[in-house]
Amino acid sequence: MFTARSFLRPRLRIHQSLVLGAAYPVNCFSILNRPPPNYAGHVPLTLIERSALAVGSALTSLFNPRRGDLIAALGETTATPFFIYRLRDAMLSSPTGRRVLRDRPRITSQTMSLQWLRTLPENSVGWTYASWLDKEGVSPDTRDEVRYIDNEECAYVMQRYRECHDFYHALTGLPVMVEGEVALKAFEFANTLIPMTGMSLFAVTQLKPAERSRLWQTYLPWALTNGLRSKELINVYWEEQLDRDVDDLRTELGIEKPPDLRDSRKAQREQRKAAKEARERMGGLMVD
Repeated sequence: MFTARSFLRPRLRIHQSLVLGAAYPVNCFSILNRPPPNYAGHVPLTLIERSALAVGSALTSLFNPRRGDLIAALGETTATPFFIYRLRDAMLSSPTGRRVLRDRPRITSQTMSLQWLRTLPENSVGWTYASWLDKEGVSPDTRDEVRYIDNEECAYVMQRYRECHDFYHALTGLPVMVEGEVALKAFEFANTLIPMTGMSLFAVTQLKPAERSRLWQTYLPWALTNGLRSKELINVYWEEQLDRDVDDLRTELGIEKPPDLRDSRKAQREQRKAAKEARERMGGLMVD
């Protein structure tokens, strides 16, 4: 049975090296003696550089949530030294997660044919994913490469999380608009504990009052409840689930699909329109 303790144990378990007194790797160098990169595209940062990049990307992305590059930088600079290792350890504790770490699959239009996915049975995971991409006008090739995480294996874990993000969208049906992204980020925070996903909640300041109200009343409670009780989504080998019924996968993972956000927004617009027309008719009767 799900309890708060059963959630907190695997997600907040402190890494063994910390318990034994050995801290996670921390960069101790200056800009004058920067070490060589640990993998292609890696940019080693000093603590001051990492902190400045985190603060700058957080502030700028708050006012411009469409800056995916800054959100990516914020995710990387705030995930170390603890949170990305926790996510890596969650994968190591799962047989499927270990296979993902061993195989290192990538999700791009080259590795996953969208044309083939569109031919899969309706309501399959692959068809649902491709349909969501088509509906939202999104491509799997838009994910930035990880640059600021020092550990090469942890860099892949962050890349994997980043490339699986659209599968989370497809599974929940949430659209790419700010309101949908905030709801999904709250869900991801409860499931992964990546700090950037929690910080994304500050984007509620960009929402209209009706949107904020809907988020607080419906989508945030859904996100926290489902993110906490669901299995670790980082351990899903999506490439092996493509022909599976998406409802069966949701049930296995412990995810309940939220109310359709686009339908909710449409219904609210129609209610406002009807109320406006009623007021106008009432005003006309009073004039007469």
